Amino acid sequence: MYAVVGCNECAAMWLLADPRTSDSAGCPRCGKTHQTAKLKRFFESEDRDAAREARAALLAKKRDESAAFAELDHVSELERAVDEAGIDDREYLEASGIDADAVDEAAARAEGGGSDSRSRTAIVRDAVEAVDEPTEENVVARASEQGVPAEAAGEILTRLARRGELSESGGRYRSL
Repeated sequence: MYAVVGCNECAAMWLLADPRTSDSAGCPRCGKTHQTAKLKRFFESEDRDAAREARAALLAKKRDESAAFAELDHVSELERAVDEAGIDDREYLEASGIDADAVDEAAARAEGGGSDSRSRTAIVRDAVEAVDEPTEENVVARASEQGVPAEAAGEILTRLARRGELSESGGRYRSL
């Protein structure tokens, strides 16, 4: 259960999870502690997204922006659009000329991955040597068995060929 509640001190509105079982709640804006039984509930729902949408509509109405709010997509759709916008970290690093695998390796070392862990690039190179028929499909499958995500393995394979560390001929890869 979710409720849209309001603070009687600063007029902030927020989502409160499980209002029936909580004894008190703190206002995220001013910090005042409220007894949940005494909080004004503007909207209640079992669905969190519905409660978020109701809070957004109430805030728009409070600011005389109801017409503009009505033209917008649902809050969850807006979040999805934000998630899909732009590029991911790996693409950003590569476009900036930074080796994303080297960054991953450094992160693994910093997090205590130590020298026992092999880099994704090393795993893909080894996969090219290990498979009988080193096609992209076979190399990616072998690297995936070793823990490298298939999409990343394909990107690494392409990057190694571009750098000249591997050659590709007739759909088969070979170490140089």
